[in-house]
Amino acid sequence: MPRPAPARPRRRGVRAVALTLAVGCALTGAAMVPAAGASAAEAETAVTTTDQFVDVGAEADGTAVRLDTRLYLPGGSGEPRPAILLAHGFGGSKEDVDDEARRYAADGHVVLAFTARGFGRSGGRIHLNSPDREIADGRLLVDLVAARSEVAKDSAGDPRVAVAGGSYGGAFALMLAAADPRVDATVAAITWHDLSTALFPQAASGNTTPGPYKQLWGTRFFTASFGASASGGAAGGAGGAAASGTPAPAATSSPAIPTTPGTPATPGTTPNNPQAAPADALCGRFDVALCRGLQAAAEDGRPSPELAATLRRNSPRGTIASVTAPTLLIQGEADTLFGLDQADANAAGLAQAGTRHAVRWTDGGHDGASSNPTLDEEAARTWLRTYLAGSRTDPLPVPAFTYSLPVPRRSDTAPVATLDRYPGLQGSPQQTPLRAPESPTVVLTPPGGQPNSMTSVPGLGSVELPTYRLAALPGMSAAFDSATLPRSLTVVGSPTVSLRVTSTGNEATFFVSLWRVEGSDAVQQRALTAPVRVATTPGEPTEVTVNLPPSVWSMAAGSQWRVLVTSTDNSFTVPREARADRITLADATLTLPTAAGAIVPATTERDTESLALVAGIAALLLVIAASALLRWRRRHREHVREDYADIPLVVDHLVKTYADGHRAVDDVSWRAERGQVVGLLGPNGAGKTTTMRMMLGLITPDSGSVHVLGRPVHPGSEILGRVGALVEGPGFLPHLTGRENLKAYWAATGRPADEADLDEAVAVAALGGALDRPVRTYSHGMKQRLGIAQAMLGKPEVLFLDEPTNGLDPPQIAAMRPILQSYAASGRTVVVSSHLLAEVELTCSHVVVMHAGRVVTAGPVADLLASQDTTVFELATADGLEAARDALEGADGILSLETIDEPSKPTLTVVSNRPREEVVRAVVASGAEVVGVGSRRHLEEVFLGVIASSQVRADDGTGDAGLIERLRQVRAR
Repeated sequence: MPRPAPARPRRRGVRAVALTLAVGCALTGAAMVPAAGASAAEAETAVTTTDQFVDVGAEADGTAVRLDTRLYLPGGSGEPRPAILLAHGFGGSKEDVDDEARRYAADGHVVLAFTARGFGRSGGRIHLNSPDREIADGRLLVDLVAARSEVAKDSAGDPRVAVAGGSYGGAFALMLAAADPRVDATVAAITWHDLSTALFPQAASGNTTPGPYKQLWGTRFFTASFGASASGGAAGGAGGAAASGTPAPAATSSPAIPTTPGTPATPGTTPNNPQAAPADALCGRFDVALCRGLQAAAEDGRPSPELAATLRRNSPRGTIASVTAPTLLIQGEADTLFGLDQADANAAGLAQAGTRHAVRWTDGGHDGASSNPTLDEEAARTWLRTYLAGSRTDPLPVPAFTYSLPVPRRSDTAPVATLDRYPGLQGSPQQTPLRAPESPTVVLTPPGGQPNSMTSVPGLGSVELPTYRLAALPGMSAAFDSATLPRSLTVVGSPTVSLRVTSTGNEATFFVSLWRVEGSDAVQQRALTAPVRVATTPGEPTEVTVNLPPSVWSMAAGSQWRVLVTSTDNSFTVPREARADRITLADATLTLPTAAGAIVPATTERDTESLALVAGIAALLLVIAASALLRWRRRHREHVREDYADIPLVVDHLVKTYADGHRAVDDVSWRAERGQVVGLLGPNGAGKTTTMRMMLGLITPDSGSVHVLGRPVHPGSEILGRVGALVEGPGFLPHLTGRENLKAYWAATGRPADEADLDEAVAVAALGGALDRPVRTYSHGMKQRLGIAQAMLGKPEVLFLDEPTNGLDPPQIAAMRPILQSYAASGRTVVVSSHLLAEVELTCSHVVVMHAGRVVTAGPVADLLASQDTTVFELATADGLEAARDALEGADGILSLETIDEPSKPTLTVVSNRPREEVVRAVVASGAEVVGVGSRRHLEEVFLGVIASSQVRADDGTGDAGLIERLRQVRAR
């Protein structure tokens, strides 16, 4: 009921009110922005206005009260016209409905706007639509309208009149229509049915105990009352008349209602008066008795029986069945003050009375503006125009039920749907399973009720704020997730869930909300909360069915939804006593009311300037895209090599130079055959990663080509579908399990699921039960194994692995070795880039060594390590080294001798052109105790030697013959 906060920006701009509705009376009572496409007649029709004060009933203490009013007379012929009584919202005044009043007057209606007692320049105090005060004032205003000759009448003293208002004014409209049978049509927007249940909501089904108090709205409620200054002064001097827009005639007095100039308010009635009594100073312009009841309820969190009775009496609840005037109910789907349940109760009362009515749910409310204000306004104007013309026949002039779906992504307007009957809040129920933890969750209410969960922010309900972490406080919340929805649902109404609560106290208070799960986070399509307060027996379970706040949700197929239960909420008063509640599901289902309305075609005004700008941008983008496509086609024209059709991988003269002039890859050529495990080796900066990225089509070479099975590789190449890769990290979705990540990756390829060979990939990962845990819980090694398994999905012809053993422990590395070898043995090819030379030596059949962007050597691992002229002796003791050396040194055919005098492993290396058996015989004859003879060096030694030789060649400029000789020397060393 206080003024709302601005909504998120919309295409038509932020309105000055929280909900710009059909009647233009939002909470503040601000007028609606004129409808798009307003007729020229509206703009040209002269509207005459007259301001005057009208005497109404006195306060209980005898203080006289006058209301500040403004009469709008349409131009044109002098024949009598139907009238509309416009009521503003809480904290507002007649000025807030001025724009709307002028539009209705331009339509040909006599309009009377007024400032309710207790607000603006009107006298009196705020009674919250007391039948004896504000509603009685309304009947006198109808008398005033009936006395005007400009107003059409059904009979003497019975004017053809409608009443419309929003929020505070909406309840006024319904209650006046019930109290005065002369009212012919009603439009009531974002208002209440029962003020006691609106301020103390209870979401427990069948429970009539008042729920927690809406303390944040209550605070704004009182603040607004202080802003309702009671100056009581007349505008325009004597006579109380003032011109607005066009010259206005002097105020005239109604024979039934004396109209005299107002005078300043009596001292003591204004909240800022220093002479005011303490009670008055705290209550602003509220009726003191009502104020004290509300203050006590705010402090205690519960209404007294007297306050509850007063709030019920000041509500349409008790009189809605007496309304005979056709009524349009407009309510907001994102309203944390007066929810859809209030409009639903009003609709039920009208239906029971047999009164014509229609229900319209907009995507706004007190927390945000409607995204379709023009449609909302047109519905109200159509309704009033129809029934003020005297029509009481079916069909209804607007759909019986209209609702707004959530605003889609990349849009600022909510789709609108209609049904030919109002389904209530239960709709067509659909059941979806909920998962509960194995044991009940203990939800704590901390001493003092702090900290508070922040499920929603009143006034900002239309802004999708990331509040889940603020709502689901550790130890103070419980969450129950739904199963993945098999199909899309449009939920229209109030979802329900059954909970079982075992409390340590005699009463449990908690708050339930609905969230859409998004990975490790969750968001609310509707920032609404269901408060629950139930009596409990300590230690004994209590079952309660919770009606979640009604609204409209779009639930996509494949989505998951979460029911969140919290012990506190910042919008409500909460118990200050510490308590622990064990909460679980009494029924593991979430009941969702669904509807399938007909979508209303979008109607938007034509913005020619924007269209021209968009067309120009589109044309420019089209030229750029065509140019880029032409260049792409020239560069990536298919060069199929039939001679390479049986070769898994051929790299031909690749060159890649970066913008800074650095040539990362310089004329690289090599090939990999079927059945080979090829190790791509080189120091940092050698060009390995750049080469691998070009082989995978991630970047484009400056020249040269890569062919897989004869098909060229480039970005988007079709042949890449037969390639698997793990390069620079797998990039898994952390909220999905390992198995779900594998399935999601394969689904993205568009290939049939039965081609994935998922079971074999799962066996490669060797993750056991961890495969069904979220990836965010994995260690680095576990992610690496899952990445290798992902690369092997579908059994690609060529498998690229960049540092595949990174993060694996020795047993896992040893287990991976035969997997890669057997994979290649099946007729496929594996390319491995690694710094673990010992592992490459054991795993790979071939190696390609790169340095400074070039290939310095390539070939089978066995050939690189084998040496026919080198014999390595391992001796039992170092004493035999000298004897063996003496026996061989200077002998024919001995080219070099090298000893390593290590106590643990003395070694003698002999390079000769003599048969190896003669060399062995000579060493044994020397008396040296030989324990081992070999001819093989480690790959690490060869690698370092080749790199060193490459650097020497770069320095001295010698050719390939010198490189071969140095390689032979490296092997000998």
